[in-house]
Amino acid sequence: MAQLWGGRFTKETDKLVYNFNASISFDKKFYEEDIEGSIAHVTMLAAVGILTEVERDDIICTLKEIKNEVDNGSLEITDEYEDIHSFVEANLIKRLGDTGKKLHTGRSRNDQVALDMRLYTRKQVKAVDGELEELLTTILHIMKENTQTIMPGFTHLQKAQPITLAHHMGAYFEMFKRDRQRLFDIYERMNYCPLGSGALAGTTYPLDREMTAELLGFYGPTLNSMDGVSDRDYLIEFLSALSTIMMHLSRFSEEVIIWNSNEYQFVEIDDAYSTGSSIMPQKKNPDIAELVRGKTGRVYGALMSLLTTMKGIPLAYNKDMQEDKELSFDAMDTAKGCIALFNGMIKTMRFKKENMRKSANNGFTNATDAADYLVKHGVPFRDAHGIVGQIVLYCIERNIAIDDMSLEELKAISPVFEADVYDVISMETCVNTRLTIGAPSEDAMKKVIALEEAYLTDNSNKIV
Repeated sequence: MAQLWGGRFTKETDKLVYNFNASISFDKKFYEEDIEGSIAHVTMLAAVGILTEVERDDIICTLKEIKNEVDNGSLEITDEYEDIHSFVEANLIKRLGDTGKKLHTGRSRNDQVALDMRLYTRKQVKAVDGELEELLTTILHIMKENTQTIMPGFTHLQKAQPITLAHHMGAYFEMFKRDRQRLFDIYERMNYCPLGSGALAGTTYPLDREMTAELLGFYGPTLNSMDGVSDRDYLIEFLSALSTIMMHLSRFSEEVIIWNSNEYQFVEIDDAYSTGSSIMPQKKNPDIAELVRGKTGRVYGALMSLLTTMKGIPLAYNKDMQEDKELSFDAMDTAKGCIALFNGMIKTMRFKKENMRKSANNGFTNATDAADYLVKHGVPFRDAHGIVGQIVLYCIERNIAIDDMSLEELKAISPVFEADVYDVISMETCVNTRLTIGAPSEDAMKKVIALEEAYLTDNSNKIV
């Protein structure tokens, strides 16, 4: 059992205790970050005169060798080591002897693991942002192609008013755009370097923390060493943002599942993103959408786990905080995979536009416009509402749409109706007279699409 802290102990740790305490099985995931942080650390140590240039170069060269060997599989990270930090340092010492033992000067495992986790999470924030950008690009393409594709809008899963597919997709564009903005904010807050905080009280060595922070691409060093080693707010924020992203994906997945049903038939999911039934040959199941919906709970679980872990921890570092990793790693991988797969699914999905149009027409989605017609001809709104309610009941009893009623039938319920009502309650008129920004008319949607396109091409919105 490779341990770097045994001097104070007179006997070996119990094997069960060792295994329970060890984190190598999951923190090996950030061996690159550990080596990256160590290279920056020894570069700074040499700059302030704690290491010689020869020692610095030997350590950096050997650290890079270790990384390359892990990359190509010739060096295996095994559970003989307690954690990734022990693995890297032990292999360095094995190759360099006393020079390797100088790596940890002015550093604690507390600020080391705080740095590794922050470096790893920072990369993941960027990666998720990139996946969302791809998804938004797909959604915007669908919007551009469907400003005239009429479909029903829903409240309470009941057909409400006619909209367009572009308008419906635009709602999700806004959601995922907000998700990217949250990631941007998280990155801005988290991008400060904890290395140099030591165990909790800094160090007596003359470290240049500003230099280390700059070498690692941070805005600067953290300003309190106790907070530096015990802060996991950035990770909680990231898991919260991932949970919100998954909630949005889950809502969208639910709609795809409904749209894919025989009752709706609004979409056909590509064969590559569907599966069949082992017993029912007619089935084409929306498995990707269902799995995205299901995996949302995993990401929620990681957030709740970390919140629960952190809620009772006094300052500064405590071993409980080792629990910040496994579920967080899983949540990050799960969210990235779900975004990518969902993007592929909707990119290849075929929209059945005629069915969408027919559903809007047969669902009395133009009832509000019929009421507005009466109001504009002097009928009080509450009376107009009642009149159109009678019309809907009349149509339901005869299994027809409002548009199918003759003028004589309409006049029998209200003499205010004239022939021009048919133009007013046509699906195109219902959609395209809604001209306010954010509404579904083609003119309004084209303005929004231009704004969304500008957003996607504006580099200031990207995490760099």
